[in-house]
Amino acid sequence: MKNNVLLGAILCFIAAASWGAMFPVAHAAFKYIDPFYFTVIRYGAVTLILLPILLWKEGMKAFRFEGKGFKLWFFGTMAFTVYNLFIFWGEDLLGESGVMVASIMESLMPMISIVIVWLTFKKRPHFFTLICVLVSFIGAMLVITKGNIQAFLGATDHFIPFILILMAVIGWVIYTMGGREFSGWSVLRYSTLSCLLGTITAIVLVAGATLFGYISLPSESNIKAVSPHLLFMIIFPGVIALLGWNIGVSILSPLNGLLFINVVPVTTLLISIFQGNPVSMFDLLGTVFIIVSLLANNIFVRKLHRKESNHHVQTYLQERVS
Repeated sequence: MKNNVLLGAILCFIAAASWGAMFPVAHAAFKYIDPFYFTVIRYGAVTLILLPILLWKEGMKAFRFEGKGFKLWFFGTMAFTVYNLFIFWGEDLLGESGVMVASIMESLMPMISIVIVWLTFKKRPHFFTLICVLVSFIGAMLVITKGNIQAFLGATDHFIPFILILMAVIGWVIYTMGGREFSGWSVLRYSTLSCLLGTITAIVLVAGATLFGYISLPSESNIKAVSPHLLFMIIFPGVIALLGWNIGVSILSPLNGLLFINVVPVTTLLISIFQGNPVSMFDLLGTVFIIVSLLANNIFVRKLHRKESNHHVQTYLQERVS
C-alpha cells in the first residue's frame, strides 16, 4: 500500500513539474516555430506512441468507440485542440510575460472546475471554498496585470491572449470532467483515443490555416532547432504527464492529487529565473496567493469529509444499537 502511494505521489509530482516546465521550454521554441505546428508535431508524436501501447496492452477491441464516438471527439477536441493550441498561442502573443501567465492559469484549474460545477450542476460550493476561489483569482490577476488592471483592460494586445489562455484552461477542465463518461474504460484507452481524435481535429485546423496563408510550414532547419524542445514536450508533458497524472490521481484520489498542482507555478518560476527571464514581485506574490488558496481549500475539504464520515459512522452505530 505504501509503495502504491509513493508511486502515485511520484507520478503526480513528475506530471505537475513537467507542466510547469513546458511553458518556459515552449517559449524558447517559439523563436523558431509557431505554436500551431509546435503543438501538432508534439501531439502527433504522442499519439503515435500511445496507439501501439494501447494495441499491445488491450488489443483491437480497445479501439471500439462503443457508441461514444461523438463524446470522445468532443472531449478530445477540448483537450488536444482547444487547450493545446490556445494556451501556447496566448503565451506566444504575450511574449516573455506569457510564460508565467500560462503557468498561473494552469494552476487555477482546480478552482475553475469548482466554478464550472457550480454553474453547470447548480452545486454551490461552501463559503470558505468560494473565498479560496476569490483569493486564487486575485493571485492570477496580480500575475496577469502586473498590478496595473486599468492598463491591462485597455490593452487588447494583452486582453485577447488572456482570453485564449482562459479558454484553453477551461477546455482541459472539461476534458478532465469528461473522464467520468468513460468510467468503464482504462486510463490508457481514454487518453489514447481522445488524444487521437483531438489531434486529428488540430491537424485539420492547422492545415486549413496553412492553406489560407494564416500560418506557414516550418523549415527543416527550424524543426531541427526545436527538436530538443519537442523531445522534452513529447516525453514529459506529453506521454508521461498525460498517463502519469491520471494513474497517480487514481491511486491517491483527486483530493490528494490536486495538491501537486502547486508544483506547476513553482517549477515555472524556478526555470524562468534560471533562464534569465524577468520575474516580477507580482509574479511571486500572485503565485503565493494561489498556492495558499489551494492548500487552504484542500485542508478544509479534508476536514469536511472527515467530519461527514464520522457523522455517518455515528449514525450507523446508533441505528445498530436501536
